[in-house]
Order: sequence, then structure tokens, then C-alpha cells
Amino acid sequence: MVTNDEAISRVKHEVMREVCRLAWEDKLDEEREQIPYRMIPGPQATFRCCIYKEREIIRQRVRLAEGKEPTDARSNNMVQVINAACEECPIASYIVTDNCRKCVGKACQNSCQFGAISMGANRAYIDPNKCRECGKCAQACPYNAIAHLERPCKKVCPVDAITYDEYGICKIDENKCIRCGICIHNCPFGAIGTKASVVSVIKEIKAGKKVIAMLAPATEGQFGKDITLSSWRTALKKTGFADMVEVGLGGDMTAAAEAAEWAEAYKEGKKMTTSCCPAFVNMINIHFPALGSNMSTTVSPMCAVSRYLKQLDPYTVTVFVGPCIAKKSEVNLHGIQGNADYVLTYGEIRSLMYGKGIELEPEENSAQQSSVFGKRFGNGGGVTAAVVRCFEEMGEDIHPEVMKCDGAAECKKALLLMKAGRLPADFIEGMVCEGGCVGGPSKNMTVLEAKKTRDAMIAQADSRGVLENLKMLGADAVPMHR
Repeated sequence: MVTNDEAISRVKHEVMREVCRLAWEDKLDEEREQIPYRMIPGPQATFRCCIYKEREIIRQRVRLAEGKEPTDARSNNMVQVINAACEECPIASYIVTDNCRKCVGKACQNSCQFGAISMGANRAYIDPNKCRECGKCAQACPYNAIAHLERPCKKVCPVDAITYDEYGICKIDENKCIRCGICIHNCPFGAIGTKASVVSVIKEIKAGKKVIAMLAPATEGQFGKDITLSSWRTALKKTGFADMVEVGLGGDMTAAAEAAEWAEAYKEGKKMTTSCCPAFVNMINIHFPALGSNMSTTVSPMCAVSRYLKQLDPYTVTVFVGPCIAKKSEVNLHGIQGNADYVLTYGEIRSLMYGKGIELEPEENSAQQSSVFGKRFGNGGGVTAAVVRCFEEMGEDIHPEVMKCDGAAECKKALLLMKAGRLPADFIEGMVCEGGCVGGPSKNMTVLEAKKTRDAMIAQADSRGVLENLKMLGADAVPMHR
């Protein structure tokens, strides 16, 4: 998958792999400070102005890889700004282009209420220290000579959580941020990252604990047609995990519990939302708190499988693996009993494996722990399809109208309609990532790239029902509400 941060990802993964290697070898404490110098030996800089800036960026990334804030500033947010990288971004958001004719009318200067615009020798000039980014100058210019250079991180944030300090460094408002992670891969300077739990997971494995990986439903198809769930199980066991469980099973568990909850609400005429996407849950809790009572109380598939495993053995350490950043906030901030102990992205788990010399290898697609509907939970509309299937299996004659929201913008629109009492549907399926979990910020392939392979792999699964699968695996007695 080629992205606009491909070169940045290489640096990030190289740091992560080095941290994991040293953690496996019990050398991290003694060699941590040498990592920037190994990666940036000098004397020539390769991706920044100088080797000193590059080494500082590496140093801050090492801290993130260890689950720490990149600087001494303390924050509960899993999404963090790497200040040393952010300093390269242009401060001014409005600039005057060559289209400026330095016209006599001076519409731009006259429209500015802050005295930020002056006339230079050949064109108008905007003083970034005075500009308040109101945009009135751009609207007034008859030649469209003023461009709005909105920073990529700010542009993609669905909840306007990103601002800048007096030095132009990105600031994330924790009271607005929904921890979706969309900004991370949209920053062309690699200035936004996320805290990782790789070192903690390695310590748990090395301590001899029973650590079980839980693989997200979005995984199938992400790594090509030959890398199956069996491939993952084998590789993870070689790495030191006790086992791997398919979170599609949690999709079945969530669908069954949510179907019962929706059925009751449908009969009462109460409108509800899903609760499996943590970024969507964060959006409701932070920006639409009045709708909290309309949100399903059913736990996410991740939490469902974790509870299932801990019910079998209370001493189990559960680690969720997937493309989601917001899952980290679900574990660290939501305080849901029995939830996963750690969350790793695909890049993080592969770095953890790489540190021990383990690679994914082709295997037959023979393992199955969930129904097809549980496997499809990772797709947009997958939750609705699974819940409707459960209605059929439960013998409920319910055919709800569901607003299936694909992306943060659609989620916000649906919630605004619900808040205003004008939602035309019975329920909202909220997926902040476009395409569903398969479109998560830490995906290995784009939704379109993975679709053909994913569809083919899921088509090989048997036709077991949702409720049938839960009964067969003994997962039908697990508590399913927050």
C-alpha cells in the first residue's frame, strides 16, 4: 500500500523494530540512548535539515514506542504530537500567491480587521503573527490570489480538535479528540504518532504469562491471499503468544447481544446507536453526551472475546491486534471491566515479531472461530447485517431501518439528526473509519486493495449461524453489557 507517509512509516517501523529487538534481548535500558545514533550515524541528514533534528525525532519516537509521551509533557491521550517533527510545518495558513495584481482597490487589506495585510513592492503580504485565519481576505480578493494552506492534520480532523500554539506547533485538544487516529497518517512530516504497548507485551510474554492475541475481523485479506488466520496463529505462537483467537467470534457475541437490545428498543419505539466502534463511542460521549442513553450498552467484539478468554482463565493476558487506534482509548479510558489488556496495531505486532526474527508465512485457510457475519463485522454495514441475521435466528419479525454511517462526517450528520429528533431511521450504525474497520488508520492495505482477497477468503468459511457458533464454542454465557 503506497501512502502519502510511506517514507515516514519506514522510519517509524525501523524505530519500533529496534525497540522491540532490544526489549526481547533485555538491552533496552542500557542501549536506548544509542538508537538515534545507530539510525542516524551522520554526517549527512537524510530526511530533515540536520542530523541533530533527525536524532531528536528518533528519540521522541523511541519514547512513543515505549508507551510514553514524546516529551516530558503528561497526557492521557494515546495520540501524541512529535514536536521536533511538527516544527517543519509552515505556520501561515493564508498566503498571497503570484495571482496578486496589487490592485488599487485593496479589497483584501480593507476586509482585514486585524491589520495583518500590508502592500509590498509587488504584491500584498499577510503577517502570520497578526492573522487570525478568518478568511475574509481570501473571500474579498477579486483575483483569487489568496490561498488557504490548511494543514493536513487539521483538515482531516472530524471534530476540530487540532489547533496550534504561538510557535506553530500542533496541539491536540483532549476535550475534543475522539482518538480516531486519522490525523496520524495524514501528516506529511510524521509529526503525529501514537503510544505503543509493544514493550509491555514483550515483558508479559517474557514473564511467562499466558498471553493470547485477539485478531480483528478486518485482518483477513489485509496481507494477501496466502496469509491466513492460520498463518497468524503459527507466527504468534512462535513469537511467544499462548494462542490466537479470532475476534470475529466477538462479532457474533456482540451481534447476538445487540439484537436482543435492539429488539426491545424497536418495540418501544426508541432509537439507538451501535457501540462497537470506539471512536464513534468517543464522539457520542464527548460531543453528543445527551445521546448517551441512546447508545447500545453492548460491549465491543474486542471486549467480548477478552471476557470470554478471562472467563476460561482469569489469569489470561489479552492483546487485541488490528488496524484501529481508537481501540487503545477503549482500553485505557473507557474503564470497561474484562476488556483487553493491551492493543497493538498491525505495524506494532509485526515489529514485535520482527524483533524475534518471526515472519508471517503462507498457510491454508482452514481455521474458523466465527460465522461469516462475525467476520464481516470489520466492514461498513457488517454490524447491521449480523444483527438482522440474529433477528432471523431468534425468530423475531423485525425489519429495522438503519442509517449505516460510513466515515466520521456521516456519523456526525446522523447524530445531529438524532439530537434534533429528526432521524428518519430506527438505528444508527456508526463507523468513523470509511469502509469500516478495514479502513482503519493502521490498515496494511486500502479497502479496495484488500476487497477481492478478503471476499475470497471469507467465502471459504462454512455457513454456521451466529447463535449456533456461540453455543458450539461456549460463548453464549459471557456477560455482554458495560
